[in-house]
Amino acid sequence: MSNASRVVLVTGGSKGIGRTMAEAFRDAGYRVAATYRSGGVPDGVLGVACDITDQGQVDHAFDTVEAELGPVEILVANAGVTKDTLLMRMSDDDWQQVIDTNLTGTFRVVRRASRPMMRGRFGRVILISSVVGLLGSAGQLNYAASKSALIGMARSLTRELGSRNVTANVIAPGFIATDMTAVLDEATIADYTRRIPAGRLGAVDDVAAAALYLASDAAGYVSGAVLPVDGGLGMGH
Repeated sequence: MSNASRVVLVTGGSKGIGRTMAEAFRDAGYRVAATYRSGGVPDGVLGVACDITDQGQVDHAFDTVEAELGPVEILVANAGVTKDTLLMRMSDDDWQQVIDTNLTGTFRVVRRASRPMMRGRFGRVILISSVVGLLGSAGQLNYAASKSALIGMARSLTRELGSRNVTANVIAPGFIATDMTAVLDEATIADYTRRIPAGRLGAVDDVAAAALYLASDAAGYVSGAVLPVDGGLGMGH
C-alpha cells in the first residue's frame, strides 16, 4: 500500500517533536491525525482534542479518527509531561501525574489501537521515550521511570502482536532543540553540547526522520528495537 493509504495518529501533536512528526508524515503522503490538549495542529492534519489520562477521551479520539480517516495503522505515542524535582522533594502528585500521562496514558492509546491493527494484519507502534530513560537524570526520577518502562512495553507488544504484522519500537531522543530547551541558560546548553559526541543539539527533524523510517515498509522486520536519536549521548545503553 502507498503512504497515502496509511492512517497515522500522533499523540501530543500541537508543538515540538510531536508537531514536527505530524508535519513530516503529512508531507510524506500519509493521512494524519494528531491529538492535542491546547493550541492546535498543523494544517492538513486532523486535530482531535484529547487528554490521554482519560480513557473516555482516548476512545472518543480514536472514534473520531476512524470516522474521518479510517482505522489507525501507525500510532506514534508522543504525548508526555515532566514534573522535575529531586527525589526528596518529589510529591506523590509529582510522581503520579508523570506516570499517568507518560506510561499509563501511552498504555491506553496502544491498547485502543491494537485491536484494529490485529484485524487489519498491519500496524506500526512507535513509542517516544528519551535518552533519560536509559541514562537516568538527577531530578527526573519520575520521568526516567516512565520513559524506560516504554521499552518493556514495546518488547512485550512485539511478542504478543508480531505474528499479525504489527511492529512496536521505541525512539529515544537525546537533547533536542525545542521551545522547551530554548529557555535554558547558555551554561546548561554548553554542558550538554560538551557531553554529546556529535557536538551539537539534535533537531526535531532528526526525530521525525526516525519515525518515518520505523513506520515504513523498509522497517517491517524491525521490532522491539530502541532507536537512539541522541548524537551518541546514550551510547552503550
